[in-house]
Order: sequence, then C-alpha cells, then structure tokens
Amino acid sequence: MPKNQITTKSSQKTKAFAKKVLRELFKLNENKNYIICLYGNLGSGKTTFTQGLAEELEIKEIVNSPTFLIMKKYKPARRRHSRMSPSLASNKKYTLYHFDCYRVSDHQEILDLGWEEIISGENNIIVIEWPEKIKEILPKERLDLKFEFVDENIRKIKFELLNC
Repeated sequence: MPKNQITTKSSQKTKAFAKKVLRELFKLNENKNYIICLYGNLGSGKTTFTQGLAEELEIKEIVNSPTFLIMKKYKPARRRHSRMSPSLASNKKYTLYHFDCYRVSDHQEILDLGWEEIISGENNIIVIEWPEKIKEILPKERLDLKFEFVDENIRKIKFELLNC
C-alpha cells in the first residue's frame, strides 16, 4: 500500500485517522487555517471523517453533512481541563467550518457565505465535501483526501498535502 493511502475497517477507525491527521497538521504549522478537501462518492466516509475531526476538537454538537444548508459552523465546548493535544489545548480555540458543495451549482454560492472571510480568518479548520464543485476558489495550500467505498465497513483513503 502506498504511503499516502490508508484503509480503515470501521467508522471508528476512520474517525481515529481524522484525529491523527489533525494532530499532524498542527505539528506542521500551528496558528493558521487548515483547509481539508474531501473527495468521494456518497457514503464513502467523508462525513465520518469530519466527525472524527470534531471529536478531536471536543465539539459537542452532532456533526452531520450540511447538504441542504451548504455550510455549518462548530465551536469547541469551553472546558477548564482538556484532553486535546497540546497545540489544541492552548488559549486558541479552533472553529470547524463544514461545507458540503454537493448541491452547489456555482462557486458564487460559497463566496456569498463569507468564504473569503472564513479562509482568511484565524484558527479555522475548513472541511469541504465535494470540493470539485468549487475548484475555482480552492486555495492551493490544502490537504486533499480521496475516499473510496470498498464495502459496508472498509474505506480506502488517499491523501496529498498540497503547497504546505
């Protein structure tokens, strides 16, 4: 198996991989925005991966795909003592923006949601499902993950860090 690919055998393993990805991104460069593009068919594990990111951020809300809303914003719960990784447990709190572009017909719909402000803000983790629908406005610096449904439990995930 190539180094830039992983096979997960359950939704819990997909979530665990997401947590590891987030911790690795913080090791690369703390204090910035992170853009994570999730490619793959319906049911391939994209939302499950996003749920793993939310768990690592200690977001208490239910995270589901914002298909009809296009974008959801989640903030971590405020806690005195945290199990977060050291970079996440700092005074900074990261906001998770979850975009689902499945129903988007034109990238202008995303721009109208405050896209420029979100990607230029501070401490944002921006997850985009169906990023191919808005390729014209995607930053060059991002993490691309390609999800493949193998069977009910197994997913193959290929990943590539671009311009980081």
